[in-house]
Amino acid sequence: MRRLSAASRFAIPLAGALALSACSSGGQADTDSLQVVANPVAAEPAVSPAPAVSPAGQVLAMPAVSAIATDTRSHTLVVAVKQPPSVRVYDLDALGETKATVPLPAPAESLTASEGQAIASVPGKGVLARISLPGGQLETEPVTGQPAEGVSSGADTLVAVRDRKAVEVLSGGKVAKTITGQLYSADGVVDTGAGVVVLDRLRTAVFSVDVAAGTMGEGLRAGEGAANAVADSYGRVLVTDARAGALLAFSTNPLILRQRYPVPGGAYGLAYDHQRNLAWVTLTGRNEVVGFDVRGGEPVEKYRFPTVRQPDSVGVDDRSGRVLVGSAAGEGTQVIQP
Repeated sequence: MRRLSAASRFAIPLAGALALSACSSGGQADTDSLQVVANPVAAEPAVSPAPAVSPAGQVLAMPAVSAIATDTRSHTLVVAVKQPPSVRVYDLDALGETKATVPLPAPAESLTASEGQAIASVPGKGVLARISLPGGQLETEPVTGQPAEGVSSGADTLVAVRDRKAVEVLSGGKVAKTITGQLYSADGVVDTGAGVVVLDRLRTAVFSVDVAAGTMGEGLRAGEGAANAVADSYGRVLVTDARAGALLAFSTNPLILRQRYPVPGGAYGLAYDHQRNLAWVTLTGRNEVVGFDVRGGEPVEKYRFPTVRQPDSVGVDDRSGRVLVGSAAGEGTQVIQP
């Protein structure tokens, strides 16, 4: 794999390095130091070719997958399938049998899971679905607008609301705060423990969020097509750049781009193994998943496996290190033991 020089690895275009203090509401390129095109479009996963080799590991048959997550406390795998819209719950020690199937009012776009609960965003119906694990009991919570992602943050839930360009803080089932400013689209939210960051796919940027103050902070360009974001074990936010083919690492407080590493082949899905400090990146243009050790000054490739077709989503079991890859083309969910 080609590696960038030390200088280029940590450098980004000046337009991307500037933090924003203000921008136009109409998103005009001449007044916005982050936007570089007049009509921004969110990055999409590269279309996968027909697989050239068989997928590694085991493949669980299921319809097209839209999102995957795992929960350490309940030791469960949760998979959102598009049709019929639902979330399937599996025991990670008995993946051959579905433990529960939870119907949803429309397909889920994202899944997060922690502390015995999964949160599925259903933007098509303006709903956040909370699923208790491992039993699968469902509670739905209406959200004004299109909830793109919801994550637990202590006793609260942070929700990225795409069309309202906002991060909402839900506390006790009610909206405690609505945080806006500078966003074109709120597509993901990450709580690193050291800070909160929101992902804006339209601007291909990330912004810091001061939840306590209820304000949006500085923003930085995140490559040419920011796609997905997760927290690592070092208080950083990792982001895949689907257009340029790269893995980015941002520190928080303050928000600084620390690493930009080339990952050609359609980098898209992203998951993090906190026990082994591995970032798993799916390459939809190659039907592959790659594991990078991110403990050092730059990512180091440790694993590379062939996957099911259109591997848009990925999760990881921290306990065993197994990697779960979901096919958006309906070719199942893959289980790989590195």
